[in-house]
Amino acid sequence: MQRITAGIDAGGSLIKMVYQENKRMHFRKFPINELDSALSWLKMSVPSLHVSLTGGKASLIQKKYFQDSLIHPEFVATCEGARFLLSAENKVMEENYLIVNIGTGTSWHIVNGDKVERILGSGMGGGTFTGLGSLLTQVQDYQQLTDLAKIGNKGNVDMLVKDIYESAETPINGELTAANFAMGKKLKHTDADRLASLSNMIAETIVLLTSQTAAIHQVKNVVIIGSAIVGNPSLKHGLEFYMNMVGLPTVFLEKGEYCGAIGAYLTVT
Repeated sequence: MQRITAGIDAGGSLIKMVYQENKRMHFRKFPINELDSALSWLKMSVPSLHVSLTGGKASLIQKKYFQDSLIHPEFVATCEGARFLLSAENKVMEENYLIVNIGTGTSWHIVNGDKVERILGSGMGGGTFTGLGSLLTQVQDYQQLTDLAKIGNKGNVDMLVKDIYESAETPINGELTAANFAMGKKLKHTDADRLASLSNMIAETIVLLTSQTAAIHQVKNVVIIGSAIVGNPSLKHGLEFYMNMVGLPTVFLEKGEYCGAIGAYLTVT
């Protein structure tokens, strides 16, 4: 019987699976509240499975579904998956670089040759976008939230530098944020505008932390991964814009949301 291997990353919002069948890697993801049905589907679809687990709910899955599975440390799995994808996608990095993993929250890791270390974490991430976005708009669906953020105008909600200087010449780009959600005299704004402002605030905060971390550790290149930027063009555009502004070359991995699952998968191949 063919030996089929799989890596499963069960985090705060999503369960991500990578499995090998007929010499091909397959990628699947499900909302975490569908964990039971997702794992039942996997066991039925892919028999004779050898599994490695990672993420916050790895122990729960091991106990209930895969008693013989391995549990791989989450941060190690994430970075190993990122390295694998960099090679697979022919993206060459200098020896030292940062990995920024934007999932429910955000983690920063420094890669120095073969050594990987988690150096920073923040509660600002995809969970902030969906949770606070729902509070601001009463919209619950993630796709609707991202679609609205894409068409919104943050300038209808944020106080911009040009709002402070009004007709005077601004010392920096007038479109930059002076204060998130400050509004000032701006009384008219839509759900889309509020979501655009939220997305911008998350992007600004992550880039600010990234640039400070890169300066402290003398790193010049960044790899951004994680589920929060998938299908969220407003957030990704904000990250690209601000990373370019601070002068940090940045790589976005095409399958970056699966780094943890890939790292787990690599331990059983």
